[in-house]
Amino acid sequence: MAKIFITRKIPDVGIKMLEEKHTVVVSQFDGVLTKEEIIEMGRGSDAVLSLLTDSMSAEVMDGIGKQLKVIANYAVGYNNIDVKAATERGIIVTNTPGVLTEAVAEHTIALLFAIAERIVESDEFVRQGKFVGWAPMLFLGSSIIGKTLGILGLGRIGMEVARRMHEGFDVKMIYYDKNRNEEFEKQWGITYVDFETLIRESDFLSVHVPLLPETTHMIGEKEMRMMKKTAYLINTSRGPVVDEKALVISLKDNIIRGAALDVFEQEPELAPGLKDLANVVLTPHIASATDETRNKMSEMAAGNILAVLDGKEPINPVK
Repeated sequence: MAKIFITRKIPDVGIKMLEEKHTVVVSQFDGVLTKEEIIEMGRGSDAVLSLLTDSMSAEVMDGIGKQLKVIANYAVGYNNIDVKAATERGIIVTNTPGVLTEAVAEHTIALLFAIAERIVESDEFVRQGKFVGWAPMLFLGSSIIGKTLGILGLGRIGMEVARRMHEGFDVKMIYYDKNRNEEFEKQWGITYVDFETLIRESDFLSVHVPLLPETTHMIGEKEMRMMKKTAYLINTSRGPVVDEKALVISLKDNIIRGAALDVFEQEPELAPGLKDLANVVLTPHIASATDETRNKMSEMAAGNILAVLDGKEPINPVK
């Protein structure tokens, strides 16, 4: 019977799967663990089920011990794990791709409409008792119809956003990705453009790239100044893809019209001044937070661990 350490409470479906065969230790602290805490609680574990907020460095792996066989990340991304160090130590790394595609796409579209229609601002206005009757200039927003939706990164989530917007709304769609997808272009009426054209022509720019050295601050001051003054930025990918300090300046100075963010550069901290702006919608990294999605993630992470501990290939290995 192996020992499995789960760094934070996750939906029970995955925990129960693991408990049927192994000893499971779940952190009872409802917050991000330090590397020292992960080592202390995880020491002697054969498997770790980690979150994107957990730093799984070489130091942490060595602290847990040589018996560690698998790190199963409860996320699609895995920039929190030193994959090279894991490979050198014979530790398999897995993630949970695919299962959160629809939920994140839905949240992206919800954010798009929330910022364009000024939903959050007007909700607060009503709650504060300021609504005294209909007025012709009250909270004028921006229509979606006829606008250009730019998608930065045409992976699973980017494609799902494009598919849903194509089927439901009369928008022109353009995208940039380092890998062009001509088959998808033909099927869903989306046009490939270069990065600069995407920035300049998008009325709504939706970010869906992974966090890599080359995508860090991919949207910075230079890019925001290239955008239309009436444009909106939506980010449900990774916080550091957008230069958050530059975004605050752009929103304050009306360089762009608005932004909607589910992820932040230094989570859970926000860039100074961001939360005080009316032309931004902020959600606390909940794009995949549906019962259905989080249960599937829990089940998939557990399945990856069970496969490795049984001497089998995991379902979703990170190469």
